[in-house]
Amino acid sequence: MRFSDIRGNEVLASALRTMVSTGRIPHALMLHEDDGGGAFALVSAFLSYLYCHNRGEDSCGACPGCNKVDKMIHPDIHYVFPVASNGRTSSDKVTSEDYLIKWREAVLANPYSYENALSEAIGIESKQTFISVGEARRILEKLSLTALEGGYRSVVIYLPEKMNPQAANALLKMIEEPPVKTLFILITHEVEKVLPTIFSRCLFMRVMPLSRSQAALVHPATEEETELEDLFTSLMDALTSGDLLASLEISDSLAGLSSRDRQRAFLRLFAQRLRDIFLLQQGLTSLADIPGESQQWYQAAASKLKKTFPRRALQYIDKASMLVERNVSQKILFTDLIDRLFVSI
Repeated sequence: MRFSDIRGNEVLASALRTMVSTGRIPHALMLHEDDGGGAFALVSAFLSYLYCHNRGEDSCGACPGCNKVDKMIHPDIHYVFPVASNGRTSSDKVTSEDYLIKWREAVLANPYSYENALSEAIGIESKQTFISVGEARRILEKLSLTALEGGYRSVVIYLPEKMNPQAANALLKMIEEPPVKTLFILITHEVEKVLPTIFSRCLFMRVMPLSRSQAALVHPATEEETELEDLFTSLMDALTSGDLLASLEISDSLAGLSSRDRQRAFLRLFAQRLRDIFLLQQGLTSLADIPGESQQWYQAAASKLKKTFPRRALQYIDKASMLVERNVSQKILFTDLIDRLFVSI
């Protein structure tokens, strides 16, 4: 992938290109994206430019360096992502390499893939995922070897917030003071959950969310995504009409979603749509990213809701998102969320 292929985030793409062209590359970068926001595409373009043999204003897209990066088989680039124990092997010994082939296929098929889509592609969508200390030891071992092609050695860590403390501590020294020409790139969805000691060692960069029109190009609506949109509109219709029974029926549907990843995806969508409603309430219609066919519904919802509702609701959604990861009753969790939202209308 080349920088010219990137949709949106032109300023960030330009900054990454300048780092390489000037030789001023930080030893650790942290890209914060919304789920499916395109950080992988940016990282791929950045690494293609870094390893390109015929670099100009962009990577050439044809040399061996570009081809290896594009196929995710460059020997000096290592990928780390959350995995799950298979029940037969100690969790500290399960690493990304056990799932790499299927994960790579999924990322190559769509570098804008959602987190739950990647988990589903490697068969761990219903399991608790993590980055273990065994993974950290594997990376340290890889980095102890000389770069095979004489350039940079790079480590791409997807979702560092899922590193357990032992893994984070094992990598901390390397991230803080890496050997010459060693680069760490971290892609996070929940930056507040990244260990502060790791965060403080990285140059932080925000990947701006895709517009709905851009997202539609890279995320064709699936049946599951349509279901989440329908749950959101049904919930808001029930809340704004004062129908508590219908609202609680939707809470049962949320508790019954197929996985925690799906529940978290709904909560993220809910937060995004509340942002649009808030902007409409403030008269900032041009900033709200709403498709034309949905304008009337959003305008009606914004007029029915108190102006304090979006902010208060976001607090409840953030708490619910945190609790989804914990061993609590999903039915009680979503019933409590709906009750709080209903009272706030």
